[in-house]
Amino acid sequence: MVGRKRRKVKLLPARVVDDKTTTTTTTKNKKVKLETQTWSDLPIELLELILCHLSLEDNIRSSVACKRWNTAAISVRVVNQSPWLMYFPKFGNMYEFYDPAQRKTYSLELPELYGSRVCYTRDGWLLLYRPTTNRVFFFDPFSQEVVKLPRFELTYQIVAFSCAPTSNTCVVFTVRHVSPTIVAISTCHPGATAWVTVNYQNRLPFVSSIWNKIVFCNGFFYCLSLTGWLGVFDPMERTWNVLAVPPPKCPENFFAKNWWKGKFMSEHNGDILVIYTCCSENPIIFKLDQPKMVWREMKTLDGMTLFASFLSSHSRTDLPGMMRNSVYFSKVRFFGKRCISYSLDDCRYYPCKQCYDWGEQDPFENIWIEPPEDLSAFI
Repeated sequence: MVGRKRRKVKLLPARVVDDKTTTTTTTKNKKVKLETQTWSDLPIELLELILCHLSLEDNIRSSVACKRWNTAAISVRVVNQSPWLMYFPKFGNMYEFYDPAQRKTYSLELPELYGSRVCYTRDGWLLLYRPTTNRVFFFDPFSQEVVKLPRFELTYQIVAFSCAPTSNTCVVFTVRHVSPTIVAISTCHPGATAWVTVNYQNRLPFVSSIWNKIVFCNGFFYCLSLTGWLGVFDPMERTWNVLAVPPPKCPENFFAKNWWKGKFMSEHNGDILVIYTCCSENPIIFKLDQPKMVWREMKTLDGMTLFASFLSSHSRTDLPGMMRNSVYFSKVRFFGKRCISYSLDDCRYYPCKQCYDWGEQDPFENIWIEPPEDLSAFI
């Protein structure tokens, strides 16, 4: 028994030495492996997270490093800027602009907008209305350029314009409810001395209100009514027609409290898109099939990004990979750090577990606007 114990004792140090040798060898192998790893060995998710913060020029430069970097750089390459969300303060002249791509907020003092209400935005220009004087005017918040229009009373009606007021083809359009079968359409353009108003008869039901949506597409103004009917105005021929297209079909629970506030409309490459939202359901996006005159539900945006707000909405392509195939709404959470969005890829909202009752939001509180080309001048 004693001899066996001695043999075990004698073998123990040798075994410990073997374990130490194995551990040392493994550590050395790991160290050698770590030392031989290069930047191309980074996980693709981490690589995309790093590259998405680069400028377009630096992104292109990094894409020539290797095949993996090229794939990652192209997937997050930004050749188009996302719009910014402009906030209108209840007091004071300090306006905030939120960049959803960089999750940054910028401030700009604009005393020229005091007492004004935002109506629409396009091509980096704001269309505003001053109720106390009935003054209607365009304003570029980044150059502070102003273009005035003739005075006009805008009560409970929506307004839109076709292009930048610096263009000689710019047309301003508004529609107002007169009766269940009649609407009053008013138009104007920069340089005009008065607005032109004409009453039009509706062949189909069209209820006009401040919750209607307007987009300009293919030379026409498309107006989505409170109940989902689509009116079309041709500014060249000065004709108005309510299309014989039944409203988009939504589940019954979409027509709950404040249902009329959860609708948005945009256009993209000649297509008319409508977004219906409900606090208890995921959004539903429809595209107008113009040849067949029916609404088609969209299960994907094919990489496009929509930016929805009450007064005007926008569409973009070629944004960072994480922003594609999503809808960004005009709400920001977590002290201005995260914009509420819905991913069609993941079929969920980001951030999760948020309240989406659009009835709580003032429609004139904010609006999406194109950012300046020269950011350094803005800052």
